[in-house]
Amino acid sequence: MPKWIAVMLLVSLVIALLSPFASPNPDGLERVAKDKGFINKALSYLKSPMPNYVLPGMSNSFLATSGAGIIGTLITFAAAYYLGRIFLVKKAR
Repeated sequence: MPKWIAVMLLVSLVIALLSPFASPNPDGLERVAKDKGFINKALSYLKSPMPNYVLPGMSNSFLATSGAGIIGTLITFAAAYYLGRIFLVKKAR
């Protein structure tokens, strides 16, 4: 793994660790849904493994949010890294 990828992964993990300090205000889409009164009409077709970006069953909200961020970061990194390796076209030497 190139050094810059490892550095970016480390930076992403630090950001995920600090995610509990992010704004508690809803994002744009959620805010519009609340303002327009249709937030409770949303349908969910899939069950989320980490609803509301927290690890279920953890009583410490800081650790639950940080843990969900770290797990999500690692899953996303692994998927992107291995898909990139699968579809990488090697340069002719």
